[in-house]
Amino acid sequence: MADDRLIVAMDMPNAIDGLKMAEQLGDAVNFYKIGLGMLTGGGLALANELKAEFGKRIFLDMKLFDIGATVEHAVRGLAQFDFDFLTVHGDPYVVRAAKEGSAGKDLKILAVTILTSLDRADLDGALIKPGAIADLVIERAGKAFEAGADGVISSPQEAALIRALPEAEGKLIVTPGVRPTGAPLGDQKRVTTPAQAIANGADHVVVGRPIWAAPSPRAAALAILAELSSLQDINPRA
Repeated sequence: MADDRLIVAMDMPNAIDGLKMAEQLGDAVNFYKIGLGMLTGGGLALANELKAEFGKRIFLDMKLFDIGATVEHAVRGLAQFDFDFLTVHGDPYVVRAAKEGSAGKDLKILAVTILTSLDRADLDGALIKPGAIADLVIERAGKAFEAGADGVISSPQEAALIRALPEAEGKLIVTPGVRPTGAPLGDQKRVTTPAQAIANGADHVVVGRPIWAAPSPRAAALAILAELSSLQDINPRA
């Protein structure tokens, strides 16, 4: 059985390419992330096909952010598809609305803290309050947990700090910004290796380009899974 701690990001241009990638990866990967980039290319249909036809787990990375009523309505619609994870922005009112929308379903609501592609200069440009990124991530994570989030999205560099929060007991930490040793950083700025992310307290690592852009995506995925295999008993929450 595939190790669900690895989530492969389907950052392809369309659902046809995504399905071909899933076929290449086969039984090596059981968990896929589908985000906004593929949404207009049939991403929702791909998510449904991977779930219903192939029995895969699905992380729908929508990063919803709107007034509470709109978020609640959107989540209620998405929750009907029996996906596994859904992201919303970590503002407490957004998290509360998303939890209302997912009531009665198994869909886990994951709150975005601060995107792993951002650094302090980016936050300054967006008029985000001063302070170290790690401190802001911890503060946002704590507030999201208090609002009912099932987990958070954070850089693997902050996973250990979040895991140490009392409010994080029994909650999920999912980390993008994960790169195997020697892999290019791409658009990520706060990164670690997959094994380090899990050791830091993450439950799942999200890896995209280092797998699907590799000469052999299946071999690249298996290499990451081999790296995680020595950490089999760490963080067995989901």
